[in-house]
Amino acid sequence: MKRIAIDMDEVIADANFRFAEWYTRDHGIEFTHEQLNSKRFSDLLQDDHKYLIKEYVYHDDFFKDLPVMPGCQEVIKDLYDKYEIFITTAAMEFPNSLLPKLDWLGKHFPYISWTNIVFCGDKSIINADYLIDDNVKHFKRFIGQGVLFTASHNHDVVWDVRVNTWDDVRKLLL
Repeated sequence: MKRIAIDMDEVIADANFRFAEWYTRDHGIEFTHEQLNSKRFSDLLQDDHKYLIKEYVYHDDFFKDLPVMPGCQEVIKDLYDKYEIFITTAAMEFPNSLLPKLDWLGKHFPYISWTNIVFCGDKSIINADYLIDDNVKHFKRFIGQGVLFTASHNHDVVWDVRVNTWDDVRKLLL
């Protein structure tokens, strides 16, 4: 059975939404869906507010209850029937995210065993046929096929295999 590794943030969990939600809470400024999907969140902020990104992401509640990316639950369930699925997240950069991410996965993907959840730093250790991720840095030493999931921060990145939605993932892998 072939193996697929799937990233969390901006692939199955909408962390960008949380940035916008908290920024609106703290500063009363709202962003449109189009703004959030077309630019890095940091590019939407005034220079003197850019520090908030690190402040937010290191907060204990940042990764709690993130919205699920549209379509991913249905497609991953279908992939699960055909592939060995691993959720692989570079969570070691944000140690405060470990328990909230584990809880989130249990809530939204209860059929994925804890044995198939990998909290790591360098994803080149992952032995899989495919890695679906929003950051090409994780493909550099990865031995399988990197599949770039379009996110606000990677529109200008050139990569051979790119998907824009979970429906595109379905068409590519099912």
